[in-house]
Amino acid sequence: MTQTSARSAIAGIAFAGALCIAGNARAQTAALTAATPAPTFTKDVAPILQAKCQVCHQPNSIAPMSLLTYDQAKKYAGRIKARVVARIMPPWHIDKTVGIQAFKNDRSLSDAQISTIARWVDAGAPEGDAKDLPPAVKFPDPNRWQLSDTYGAPDLIIRSKAFDMPAKGEDKWYRPVTPTGLTEERWVRAIEVRPSFPNGRKIVHHALTYLLQDEKGVTGLASNAMDMNMGPGLFMEWAVGKTGQIFPPDAGKLMLPGSRIRWEIHVHAMGEEVKDNYVELAVYFYPKGYVPQHRTVLKMFDVTRGSELDIPPNEKSVTQNFYVMQAPARIENFQPHMHMRGKAMSMEAVYPDGKRELLSAVNNFQWKWHNNYVYADSVAPLLPKGTTLVFTAWHDNTASNPNNPDPDQWVGWGDRTVDEMAHCWIDVTYMDQADFDKAVAARKSQHMAGMTMPDGKH
Repeated sequence: MTQTSARSAIAGIAFAGALCIAGNARAQTAALTAATPAPTFTKDVAPILQAKCQVCHQPNSIAPMSLLTYDQAKKYAGRIKARVVARIMPPWHIDKTVGIQAFKNDRSLSDAQISTIARWVDAGAPEGDAKDLPPAVKFPDPNRWQLSDTYGAPDLIIRSKAFDMPAKGEDKWYRPVTPTGLTEERWVRAIEVRPSFPNGRKIVHHALTYLLQDEKGVTGLASNAMDMNMGPGLFMEWAVGKTGQIFPPDAGKLMLPGSRIRWEIHVHAMGEEVKDNYVELAVYFYPKGYVPQHRTVLKMFDVTRGSELDIPPNEKSVTQNFYVMQAPARIENFQPHMHMRGKAMSMEAVYPDGKRELLSAVNNFQWKWHNNYVYADSVAPLLPKGTTLVFTAWHDNTASNPNNPDPDQWVGWGDRTVDEMAHCWIDVTYMDQADFDKAVAARKSQHMAGMTMPDGKH
């Protein structure tokens, strides 16, 4: 385990970026000329809130306050500016200066949108002309199954056994097993997890779902990846800030008749007793008879090498780990997982020819938002066999970390929220060599034709 200075070219990128985000955004705002007219709520700010914020900031959703009206936004104007300028809200904490920048689920604000909000607040949060106000957006029920907007009602819903949590006490883990009730073989194209509403959302930190089924090997997995995956394994991981997982059209997961789900639900006390809560899992199937070309595997890349994480009081630490890809693969996403002292994480590829490429980095990690950054199909990394993935994690156990509950504590690895960890959840789609070569050739052809983003990878 590396607890000294980082040993790769990316060592300073993420942590330094986390410290200077707010300063850079303020400098950009100050650079605007005084002659620029002040933005108004009705003309300039309301459209941004509608597009990026109100889906959460509405009644009965997950945000602590609504931002549907001028009066509501003005009341919280100072807080809005502080969170937006620091790139804490909307919750999208990827480093925008490095790596891949094309994602299927990007909910971030542009620099121009951040500047508009900051200048609006600095000008006294003027309301503007009522005729400029766009029509109110009619949002669907925030407690619906989110992916049903795309796929219709879930094909299968599995609910965990109900659990209680006292008002005070240590964190708890529930591990019930639930039959799926499935009577036929089906391929999965999307999965969604949600805790019960309203209190389940307040006490569930994360939920893991393991697929248990009688399967010889891993059906549909690339033959050259069989040695690394001996069973169906982890089906879906959920943490605050994540909705679910959508698989590319050529990939998915297989569920068999008689399968079961083993839950691991991590809950923590919230100051009042919570009874009869549960977690639900929604499954969306491909049409009957459709068999995707590849089977995707959800893997945990542990940056701390097991339980060796060790962070002294009032210090910052860097941890690194390395994984060699034993088969060609496509990386579908990047999802760092840490706790309160976590500050940054990066993923770098060292290719067999020695080329190094920083794929993604989070430089402003927020432990209450475990975002899953899902790559656009045109840029999802294609990694040849023998590629080394380098994961680097930064922790800040000092008083300068606003999320740190006690900088005088020596912090080690552990499952509790007050403990620390560092790993990355990644959906890996392994490919046979011939399929991989075709995918690389197609990617290069698209790039030559100008069909991919300028920052498309490999």
